[in-house]
Amino acid sequence: MDVKQMIQQQVGSHPVVLYMKGSPQFPQCGFSANAVGILKACGVTDFFSVDVLADADIRQGVKDYANWPTIPQLYIHGQFVGGADIMHELYRNGELQKLLTPA
Repeated sequence: MDVKQMIQQQVGSHPVVLYMKGSPQFPQCGFSANAVGILKACGVTDFFSVDVLADADIRQGVKDYANWPTIPQLYIHGQFVGGADIMHELYRNGELQKLLTPA
């Protein structure tokens, strides 16, 4: 399975996927910590996370897959939502909570 197929499988198999630096318990950058905090503030306690620092192919692969240059990256129901800044904006205006409701 190539990296693109692996990413497709991951985002297609889990309602909420966060590609991040580190883990939800131990984020390795402020943006990833912020993304985890936003998800928790929305009531999402169980989501699939991928530590991009553990695999350079995945780290570059998610950037190519979404055509988005930064990490973290959030997917909800297979759809790319955005990075930490987009998550923050969507959370602030209540849109993220709506996207996450069925999750």
